[in-house]
Amino acid sequence: MQRWRGLEDIPEDWGRSVVTIGSYDGVHRGHQLIIRHAVDRARELGVPSVIVTFDPHPSEVVRPGSHPPLLAPHHRRAELMAELGVDALLILPFTTEFSKLSPADFVAKVLVDKLHAKAVVEGPNFRFGHRAAGNVDFLREQGETYDFEVEVVDLYVTGEAGGGEPFSSTLTRRLVAEGDVEGAREILGRPHRVEGIVVRGAQRGRELGFPTANVETLPHTAIPADGVYAGWLHVEGEAMPAAISVGTNPQFDGTERTVEAYAIDRVGLDLYGLHVAVDFLAYVRGMAKFDSIEALLEAIADDVKRSRELIEAYDGE
Repeated sequence: MQRWRGLEDIPEDWGRSVVTIGSYDGVHRGHQLIIRHAVDRARELGVPSVIVTFDPHPSEVVRPGSHPPLLAPHHRRAELMAELGVDALLILPFTTEFSKLSPADFVAKVLVDKLHAKAVVEGPNFRFGHRAAGNVDFLREQGETYDFEVEVVDLYVTGEAGGGEPFSSTLTRRLVAEGDVEGAREILGRPHRVEGIVVRGAQRGRELGFPTANVETLPHTAIPADGVYAGWLHVEGEAMPAAISVGTNPQFDGTERTVEAYAIDRVGLDLYGLHVAVDFLAYVRGMAKFDSIEALLEAIADDVKRSRELIEAYDGE
């Protein structure tokens, strides 16, 4: 998959293409419907498929300080999009100047002049341009002028997550914040992932016999509610079953919120300075302060046992 940052990165000889536009944070199952439709339509027409997205999130530019927690950084979204067969990803720097671009100018400068759209695929509530004034009806009108099709795909999948609410990035963020990583997994079609660099912490886990990777997460990451979770620690292509702790470490009166992963049954790991990923499979228990270190150790041993069981059950599905 080709990756472009800015309109100037698009090859000058780029021909017609099928385009879809959106933040696509999380690339959840609803997003996947739109993306797959765009990819399939592109193959039918014999042209490449292109996703147009933005960095930073438009809300941070339009309303500074309102940046939503992110379900996936851009490089992770790109990996997921590539797996769906997308041919090219265009990340447009979202600036104050860019935010003032009218819907008509966006169509002309991005879809027509640069991407030579043959078809545009969107969800029913798609909005774009200055003050989100453009919608799919306007897009259809522009398509008649500039000779491109507009296809609308219903992205609203539902399931048990969120009590039956339509799947969305907003719902997924809420479930993650509540610690309902199983619900988030249903929407995403995979476990929610947090990434970052392993840094040195207080090293209490090592002293207690359960050394953890203390993950310094990426900015604006959607981090699950405080508690203990079962999941995986991904290091250099290897997925290791893990018991994961999120919180301020109340046993030792901590104040800084951390994400720490204990790789089950692994010894002698030196992960400092490495970029790792943590997948959250299932909630185990809430964060607690115990009466003694012995009680804490007993709880940790139970956490590891329960995490191992949950992971083995999931792997067996």
